[in-house]
Amino acid sequence: MDITGMLVAAGIIGGVGILVGLLLGKASQVFRVVENETEIAVREALPGNNCGACGYPGCDGLAKAIAEGKAPTNACPVGGAPVAEKVAAIMGDGAEQPSVRMAAFVHCKGDCDKAKDLYEYVGPEVCSIAVNTPNSGPKACKYGCLGYGECKAACEFGAISLVDGIAVVDQEKCVACGKCVAACPRHLISLVPAEGKDHHILCSSHDRALDVKKVCSVGCLGCTLCVKQCPADAIEMKENLPVIDYEKCVNCGACASKCPAKSIS
Repeated sequence: MDITGMLVAAGIIGGVGILVGLLLGKASQVFRVVENETEIAVREALPGNNCGACGYPGCDGLAKAIAEGKAPTNACPVGGAPVAEKVAAIMGDGAEQPSVRMAAFVHCKGDCDKAKDLYEYVGPEVCSIAVNTPNSGPKACKYGCLGYGECKAACEFGAISLVDGIAVVDQEKCVACGKCVAACPRHLISLVPAEGKDHHILCSSHDRALDVKKVCSVGCLGCTLCVKQCPADAIEMKENLPVIDYEKCVNCGACASKCPAKSIS
């Protein structure tokens, strides 16, 4: 190839390169993603656990929802009030106030000494497997904690331990991610206020008093004394079991002091 041909080829290649560069530059302007500074700031304030307990696909999803006004500033159960305060400050005046810090609570007090067993269980020590055996497990109370620790295994923060055959939550370590709530096949765990509300129901049985006493010495008798003693009308009976309305509860302790079975913490 002579020098002229080489120069022509080089010119064509250079021209194509320049044209491609111009097209890519234009495309980057047309298709560029406009970053939402508020969303970025909210994302940086979130703890980054990506647990999904807020109901959104990780912290990125929650940050986007908060920035768009589709989620409250206190939607992160892991961050609690401190993170809610930061997010509220980012969102500006009028943003929703931080919520009360929540923590998991096991509604069962029937440990090895207080609750009876019907038979000796032989099999994988996994709650979701044991619950498929006769009586929904070896424990005589078909509502009680099986004590095999599926909730403990689900907790990433070391907030749950097994004490005398039942699960116990360390509320200081708990971040209210809700994974233990989902893991319990007997639905014994719920998220309750971790601050300012000290009284919770320690039983999940819906049976009548005589049947409860046969299987557990600390089970709720359904006597309704707690309901009658509450000055704030914060307790009602549902399916023979008291339920506390924490919005109404004034934390006076009258319910716990009058409970004959001591099934209120």
